[in-house]
Parts: sequence; structure tokens; C-alpha cells
Amino acid sequence: MDRSSIIGIVLGVAAIVAGNVLEGGDIGSIVQGTAAAIVFGGTFGATLVSFPFSDVRRAGASLKEVFFGGRPDPDPVIRRIVDFAVTGRRNGLVALEPEVEGIDDAFFRRAIRLSIDGMNPKMLRETLEREIATYEDEKRRVARVFETAGGFAPTVGILGAVLGLIHVMENLTDPSKLGAGIAVAFVATIYGVGSANLILLPLSKKLNNRLNDDLSHMEMILEGVLGIQSGVNPYYLEQRLRSFVEGAE
Repeated sequence: MDRSSIIGIVLGVAAIVAGNVLEGGDIGSIVQGTAAAIVFGGTFGATLVSFPFSDVRRAGASLKEVFFGGRPDPDPVIRRIVDFAVTGRRNGLVALEPEVEGIDDAFFRRAIRLSIDGMNPKMLRETLEREIATYEDEKRRVARVFETAGGFAPTVGILGAVLGLIHVMENLTDPSKLGAGIAVAFVATIYGVGSANLILLPLSKKLNNRLNDDLSHMEMILEGVLGIQSGVNPYYLEQRLRSFVEGAE
């Protein structure tokens, strides 16, 4: 579980609520169903117009990566690559065949399989780089869903504020309705700006950071597999792979 994501969102929302209470306000005054329907419904609708439904669905599924994901651990992968390099230099790449199915990382498993099957180094690099680029494009699109929603939310909040003020102007002769209209107007703005800056935009940033970690990990695997295929000295190969870890840190 990524505690920083959970703590960050809870802390941000709690700070707004606590600030309202310290100013003498009531928690119920910032809980408005009408404002929530306008802001969140309008933002979701605008996001659906902007992206295919498949991208929006993947964005929802990616929340698991935000709250329960983590940076890939490179040490076990580096150790296995070095072991494969030793075996490959001693007995040939075919000797790695029994080890392939025991590799948990799908990208690593495919890379080793292609290497064992005899794909030449240039084609292997091009194939794996294309897979990395496709993976990056898909993940960037998911992050952009939250980024785009974060851009829409404040504007929709302003629309909610205008609607609330229109309601107030229509009922100037009935003081009993003025308070509700003004509340919707200001709470809609809070919902729009707050959801964008406390939730949606940070989610986009977190997904991009997760992706950068994954890309560095995949590039390390790519270099490692090419090193195994070309018979690079295992010691030098390990030092090369460690440079990816130091760069990420």
C-alpha cells in the first residue's frame, strides 16, 4: 500500500474541513448534494467527451496502482540477469530455456524468450523499444484522463457558482431561498477547485511518476538481455545495470 497517496489525499481534505471549522463554520455547510452533482457530474461528462470510454475505464482501474503500487525492485532482476549472463557464456543461450517460465516479469520473460529464439540484437532492441513505447503511450493516456478532468473541474465549479447566483437572483423576494442558493454557488467552486488540486491533478502526477519508474526498469531489462545475448562479462553487465538504479534514485 502506498501510504503517501492515502495520507496526502486525507490530509488535504482534512485541512480544508478543519479550516472551515476553525473559522466557525459548520461541516454541513460545505456538504451540498446539488453542488456535488453539478461539479462531479459535469466534470465526468466533459472527460467522457474528451477520451474514449476505454481510456476512462482504464483510468479508473489505474487507481489500484496509485494506492497499492510501488517502485519495481531492481535487485532481484539484476541478480537473475547476472546469473543468466554467467550461464549463457558458459553453456549458451539455449541453457536458459528451463528458466524462462520461472520469470515473473512479463516483459523480462518475453525479452529472454526472443533472445533464446535467435532474434538478432538489432531487431531485438527495436522490438523491445517498440513495446516500451506502446506501454508508455497507453499509460500516458491514462494519466492525461485525470489531468484533463483536473482542468475541467474548476471551470465546472464556476458554472455551478453562476447557476447558484442565478437561483439567488430569481428569489430575491423570498429570503428563505437565498441562503441555499448562495451556499450552492460557493460550495460548487470549492468542489471544483478542491477536487482538481487535491485529487485529480495529483493522481495524474503520481501515475506519471509510477510510469517513469516502470520505464527505467524496462530499459534496464532491455540492456541486460542484450548484454546476455552478446556475451558481455557478467561483472561489467552488473555495473551497467546498477547505473540505472543509481540514476532512478
